[in-house]
Amino acid sequence: MKEIKIWYDQEEDYLEVLFDRKAGYFKETENDAVMEKVDAKGDVIGFSILKVSALGEQSPLSIRLKSLVAA
Repeated sequence: MKEIKIWYDQEEDYLEVLFDRKAGYFKETENDAVMEKVDAKGDVIGFSILKVSALGEQSPLSIRLKSLVAA
C-alpha cells in the first residue's frame, strides 16, 4: 500500500494531498480553489486546495481530477 502524504498550512489555509512522491506539476481544475498535481505522464499524483476553511460556507466540494489515465 502506498503512503499518502497530507500537509496543511494553517497560516496560509492550504491543504496538499500527495499520493506519490515524484516529480510533477500542478494544473488547474474546474474549481479555482483546487489544483491537481500530475507527473510527466499525466497521472494524478495529488491535489491541493486553497482557502480550505472557506469551503465550510459553500455546498459540498466535488471535483473530478481530469488527468486520470484510462485503464
